[in-house]
Amino acid sequence: MGRVGIYGTGGFGREILPLMRRYIAHRDGAAELVFVDDAATSQGVLGIPVIPFDGLKEGDAYVLAIGSGEIRRKLDERCRDAGLTPVSLFAESYRAGDAIAIGDGAVFCDNTMVTTSATIGRQFQCNIYSYVAHDCVIGDYVTFAPKVACNGNVHVEDFAYIGTGAVLRQGTPEKPLRIGRGAVVGMGAVVTKDVPAGETVVGNPAAKLNRA
Repeated sequence: MGRVGIYGTGGFGREILPLMRRYIAHRDGAAELVFVDDAATSQGVLGIPVIPFDGLKEGDAYVLAIGSGEIRRKLDERCRDAGLTPVSLFAESYRAGDAIAIGDGAVFCDNTMVTTSATIGRQFQCNIYSYVAHDCVIGDYVTFAPKVACNGNVHVEDFAYIGTGAVLRQGTPEKPLRIGRGAVVGMGAVVTKDVPAGETVVGNPAAKLNRA
């Protein structure tokens, strides 16, 4: 293994450093850990070198520490086109049940959980104290901020962003609760009905944000 890069030097990138160190240690322990930033300078972050994207080479590995699902998609494609390998990170305190499928590039931070019978797409970010319950379907490039409560039979479509402390009401097998593609669920929102694609909802019960 050559270099392993955390793409992004912001708060989330720094928060997942322990997860990345654990990932490296559980393999051969010889990989060089770097941050990747398109505007890289010679200055490091927390003692870790920061390099531009062109400093990676085919066969190196990457994790995307970018909150925007759409930007993650573009960077993911860029990295794969360059022959880089996506890795998934799982905190030691992460817990998972049976019949779970998780796509490449996922990050599960401390005290996260997927209970059972759930399908999760590419580049999912599950921040501290968030969970995905039974029979959920999570799309690609979805972001869960801290303390998201995603209860059973919820379908979250691609690029959705679920804010800190949001609660997604449990659906049913016949009628799962749906969070549409690119929707945003605001911090602390309690979602009791479907959220259309591209819509932002806030409050309890969650309702469309009035931008007037």
